[in-house]
Amino acid sequence: MQLTRYTNYGIRILMYLAIQPERVELFRIAEITQVFELSANHVAKIVHHLGKLGYLKTIRGKNGGFRLARFATEINLGSIVRELEHSLVQVNCGEPYCRFTPVCNLKSILAKALEAYLAVLDSYYLSDIINNKDKLLGSLADPTISVLNLS
Repeated sequence: MQLTRYTNYGIRILMYLAIQPERVELFRIAEITQVFELSANHVAKIVHHLGKLGYLKTIRGKNGGFRLARFATEINLGSIVRELEHSLVQVNCGEPYCRFTPVCNLKSILAKALEAYLAVLDSYYLSDIINNKDKLLGSLADPTISVLNLS
């Protein structure tokens, strides 16, 4: 299963906030857009949604911004994926209609695969994917690190 960019960016935003040293000032959309080279409009939508879901504390206004509303140990990856993905349906047998639908076993197999996928995600928290915090912070500071260097 492939996550949508929306969910991917949502997880990246949460990771970015979770690896930052304690700070008094709030994070701003512009900071996230600069770090990940994303559109401000897209980041604003994701931040707003994460705020509504209770992952972020958002403060509006001139001196507003956002920060994590929970500890990284309390943010479950399976929950994030379920809440940010608009659909977890892997196959649509109705468009166009598949003649195998009445007798096909694929849909039930894919449902089991999705259940296993989500069970694995349910066993991890944001804290698990940022346990290499120093390396993650270092990747932000070193512009020579690219996707090729991370494999």
